[in-house]
Amino acid sequence: MSVSQVEKLFTAFNVTADILKEELDCTYLEALAETGENLFHGSVLQEGLNEFAIKRLEKSYQEIHLEDFAKEEIRRGFQLAILKGMQENIQPNHQMTPDSIGMFIGYLLDKFITAEEYSLLDPAAGTGNLLATVMNQQQGRKIAAAGSEIDEVLIRLAYINANLLGHDVELFNQDSLEPLFIDPVDAVICDLPVGFYPADNKAADFEVSVDSGHTYSHHLFIEQSTRHAKEGACLLFVIPNGLFESEQANKLHDYIKNNLIIQGVIQLPDSMFKHKHAGKSILILQKKGEGVKAPKQALLAELPPMSDSRAMGSMLARIDGWFAENKKA
Repeated sequence: MSVSQVEKLFTAFNVTADILKEELDCTYLEALAETGENLFHGSVLQEGLNEFAIKRLEKSYQEIHLEDFAKEEIRRGFQLAILKGMQENIQPNHQMTPDSIGMFIGYLLDKFITAEEYSLLDPAAGTGNLLATVMNQQQGRKIAAAGSEIDEVLIRLAYINANLLGHDVELFNQDSLEPLFIDPVDAVICDLPVGFYPADNKAADFEVSVDSGHTYSHHLFIEQSTRHAKEGACLLFVIPNGLFESEQANKLHDYIKNNLIIQGVIQLPDSMFKHKHAGKSILILQKKGEGVKAPKQALLAELPPMSDSRAMGSMLARIDGWFAENKKA
């Protein structure tokens, strides 16, 4: 992949977002959504801009032809601009799943689902980067994807992202723990939002809710995802390493035992996180249903640093072997 192509796109997004930020008196991320919309439509859609700004914008857009870029180049160029905007205005819910995790989730999903067509949900879609990363890896397949996100700016960026990449994604701007009006899906991917869910009355509708105090939102997201998955569906969650060790773990453990099969837990390298206590894993679940069997042995692995190509190759061979063994069973 040509770095210059990614840089070329990032520069176009960045320069035009800065112009619109000044003209519209808005945040960089809001301006980025505006310029992404312009680039997709090939024209300046905003009204009331001064003529000099319009000419500068049009010049930048005329230099970019999306058909000349690979999908990964478009995603990465847009992602770099989003990351810049997030650094300028840091908010706890404005965090993006690292590319390496997204790529690995795409690899696991590819192993679990062999169908040429399937449906996919991310109930905490954010800017849509995890969905985009996974869908870019599944080229040649027809994926009907859906995403839900409560933050208006993030969901707008997810919408622009999907348009620029030509992905079929249905997006919902809502609290993802309220009813989702989507058909049950074949697969769920989610970098779980970790923390407490403040609406105790809504949490009470879930089996994992606690009797007093706030319930963990990440527990609720696991149950919500399961509700919207078909029998036999694959669910891949990025989880905190201490998921099953908290004071609320008993309720979650019971829910999983009754509704899901744990196919595996893959611990991500500590080097990916600033602090060891912030470490995460990928939890691989399958929704129970007719003909769904538990593996002879769950896939338990600790990923080496992604930069160690030899160790990573050995680990992928081991994971491939586990899938081959369990498909025979």
